[in-house]
Amino acid sequence: MVRKVPEPKQRARLRYLLDMVHLTVGELEAGLAEIQLSPASEGAVELIVRRPAESEREVLEQADLDLHEGLVGDGWRLRGSSRTEDGSAHPGTQLTLMNARVIALVARSRERWPLAGDQLYVDLDLSAENLPTGTRLLVGSAIVEVTDQPHTGCAKFTERFGPAAIRFVNSPAGRALRLRGMYAKVVEPGRVCQGDAIHKL
Repeated sequence: MVRKVPEPKQRARLRYLLDMVHLTVGELEAGLAEIQLSPASEGAVELIVRRPAESEREVLEQADLDLHEGLVGDGWRLRGSSRTEDGSAHPGTQLTLMNARVIALVARSRERWPLAGDQLYVDLDLSAENLPTGTRLLVGSAIVEVTDQPHTGCAKFTERFGPAAIRFVNSPAGRALRLRGMYAKVVEPGRVCQGDAIHKL
């Protein structure tokens, strides 16, 4: 089953953003202790989101992870990347994972999680110390590998979750914990379902 998440448009979008009161830095920092309780070795996949086109989101119950396409049906390959010389998709940015406790804090409502633009929201410690570059994770029946590409957020993240949120995730502590999330690539294809375990190998 696929549930499409419409992107608010024009006036409705502006009203949507104005109605959402963003958290302050203090309120965000107060949630850090809960985030740091994320399991280190085995967690769970809380949400799967596909991005078929810019500003489009589909919440999935399951998804196939492919060596060449990443999350099948996602627009990663078509969007390309400014990180490659020819503008093609960067292999190190195939998948994005974000800590579910972080997005729960900054988004405040589960319905707003997909707005972050990540694909897999997991209850797992994504910190660089726990998951250095090259670490492999078993996600459902697929295996993915942490890459060295930085994931730091953008203007859209700031617009949707507030200036305090972008400062929070990109602070020195936030970067060390990878609060904005991390990039990975598929090394063994397979299927992942919402609720599946995610294991550090």
